[in-house]
Amino acid sequence: MVLTPSTTRPPYPEEMLFDLRGKGRRRTVKIVYGGLALLIGLGLVAFGIGGATSGGLVDAIGGSGSGSNTSVYSDQAKALSKKVAADPKDEASWAALTKAQIQQASIIGYDQNTQSFNAAGKAALAKGAASWESYLALNPKKPDDRVASLMINAYGPGGLNQPAKSAGALKVVIESRGPSAALYSQLAVLTYLAGEKRESEIAEQRALELTPANKRKLVAAQLATQRTQIDSAQAQAAQQKSQGTPGLGG
Repeated sequence: MVLTPSTTRPPYPEEMLFDLRGKGRRRTVKIVYGGLALLIGLGLVAFGIGGATSGGLVDAIGGSGSGSNTSVYSDQAKALSKKVAADPKDEASWAALTKAQIQQASIIGYDQNTQSFNAAGKAALAKGAASWESYLALNPKKPDDRVASLMINAYGPGGLNQPAKSAGALKVVIESRGPSAALYSQLAVLTYLAGEKRESEIAEQRALELTPANKRKLVAAQLATQRTQIDSAQAQAAQQKSQGTPGLGG
């Protein structure tokens, strides 16, 4: 698999899936979109992506969320930043730097209840994303799947909200760990969220092929539900953008 990142800079706000800069617009989609972020976030954890056993956000947080952990990750990031500055082609250091930066973001700005990051957390995530892009730009023979599992969540709707890149990170995980119904189910959701509907259909088909026959209807129904929620959130955002009027309570 050849991964070619489009950029090595932190993401700009206009690259977000939804334009939520208006106060009313944010309020209109807040409940639906918040629920979508939670649904996908919990789905990732339930399917073993983003959980403690896979190198995901729980693992990144380290269980305690203490100030000492914050200091450790900050110190690691500073030391690794110096290493990659001295040797920009050091793949291992770029991967380690990405992990430290995402861990730092998870400590300072991640809410497990809502499966989302606050402003400080997103700013820290952007640094980790830039490091991840620099790592991928080196075209590593076998990208680090544990760091990729962190990036699934970092790029997810509760984080930087770049679903296409979240799906790209998930593909790294699939290639490293092998195909499974759970992984392809999540890929179907993320690619749909990114507007890649044909790719979403292909991922769903792979998921169903890997699912026991007696559970295929259930998996298909779950995916249909998530797509419906995505469509609802996108439709409300588009409506408010076209009307240019305050949303609920705005």
